[in-house]
Amino acid sequence: MRTTEAARVAPPQAAPPIRSYNYALGYLKAAIIVLVVAHHAVLAYHPSAPPPPASLLKFPRIWQAFPVVDTHGGPWAALFATFNDIFFMALMFFVSGLFVWKSLVRKGPGGYMRDRLARLGIPFIPVALIVAPLAYYPTYLQLKSHGGFGDYLRVWASLGTWSAGPVWFLWVLLVFDLAAVLVFLAAPRWGESLGRLTAGAERRPARFFAALVVVSGVAYSAMTLRFGPFYWAAWGPFTFQACRILLYFVYFLAGVGVGAWGLDRGLLSPQGKLAASWRLWVRVALPAFIAYAVTVMYVFSHPLPRTWQAAIVNVPVMASMALFALSCAASGFALLAVFLRFARSHSNLFENLSKNAFGIFLVHFVFVSWCCYALLGIALPPFVKFLLAFAGALALSWAATILLRRIPGAERIL
Repeated sequence: MRTTEAARVAPPQAAPPIRSYNYALGYLKAAIIVLVVAHHAVLAYHPSAPPPPASLLKFPRIWQAFPVVDTHGGPWAALFATFNDIFFMALMFFVSGLFVWKSLVRKGPGGYMRDRLARLGIPFIPVALIVAPLAYYPTYLQLKSHGGFGDYLRVWASLGTWSAGPVWFLWVLLVFDLAAVLVFLAAPRWGESLGRLTAGAERRPARFFAALVVVSGVAYSAMTLRFGPFYWAAWGPFTFQACRILLYFVYFLAGVGVGAWGLDRGLLSPQGKLAASWRLWVRVALPAFIAYAVTVMYVFSHPLPRTWQAAIVNVPVMASMALFALSCAASGFALLAVFLRFARSHSNLFENLSKNAFGIFLVHFVFVSWCCYALLGIALPPFVKFLLAFAGALALSWAATILLRRIPGAERIL
C-alpha cells in the first residue's frame, strides 16, 4: 500500500533529451552537393569531352553527359571529374540510406512511401520536364546549324528518351525506398538485423570497410562485365548507369544498416575509430585513386576484350574494377571520417547551405550549363573559367532555392 501511494506522488520521470542536430551528417550532405555542382561545371573543360554533335537526334548521344564543351581544357579537369565520379554518388546513396529505417518504423510503410513520393517523386517531374530541357538548350545553341527555341523544343520532343540530368538519382532512390518497404512488409525486423551486422564498426571500421569493398566490388564487376562501363539504360527521362546500379544499392543498404544501429554510435560515433583515424583514411583514399587511375589508363590504351569471358581472365580489366570499388569506398570513408571528426559545432554558412542543399541539387544543372555557355567566348584560362562557372552556378542555385522555398508548400519538399 505504501509503495502504491509513493508511486502516486512520485514526480514523473523527465523525458529523454532530444538528440542534438547531427552536424557531421548535415554538413556532409551539403558538401556532397557542392561536389556535385563542381563536377558538372568541370565537365565543360574535360579534355576527352567530344565536340558538339551535328544533331541532337543522332546516336550515341554523348552530349547528354557533356552539355557544354569548351575547346580549351586540361588534364586537371579529367583528374577532378574522375575522382568525383568514382565515389560521390555512392556516398549520396549511403547517406540517404542512413535515415530509412527509423523513418520507416516511425511512419509505417504507407506513411513512409507517401512521404518519399512527395519528397522525391514530385520534384522529379518538373525538373525532368522543365529544368532539363532548359539545361540542354545551350547544347543545341552550339550546333553549327540550329533554329530558335521552338525548333529546339520540337527536336527535344523527338528524342524519345532523354536525360533528366542529375535528378536520375531521385527516381532510383525512390525505387530503392520502395524495395525497403516491400522487404519490411515481408520481414518487419530486417533493418534491425542488418543494423546488428554493422554494430562492430565503431571499434573496427576497417572490417566494415573491407566487407563493403568486397560486396560492392562483386556487384560492380558483375554488372560491368554484363553491360560495360558506359552503358546508360533509358526509358523516357528515367535513366541510370547500368554497371553501377547494384553498387549503389549495396551502398544504400549499408546506409540502412548503419542508420538502423544508430546515427550517434557504431560507424558514425563521433568518438569511434573512424573519426579518430581520419588521417589514415585520407592516406588510403589518395593512393587507391591513383592506383585506379593508372590501371584504367593502361586498360583503355589497349584493345578491350570483346566478351565477358575474355574480360574475366584479363588481369588489368579485373584489377581496374576491383580498384574502382576500393577507391569508391576509401574516398567515401575519408570524407565521412573528416566530417565526423571536425563538423561538431554550429556554422551559419554550412547550416544555410545544408538547409538549401536539396533545392540546389534540383536546379543547379541549368545554371551550370548556362554559366559554362556564357564563358565560351571569353579569353580566360580554363581553370579560371571553371571557377567562375562553379561559383556562379552555386550562387545562383542557392539564391533560386531560397526564393523557391518561399512558395507556399515548397518548404516541405525543399
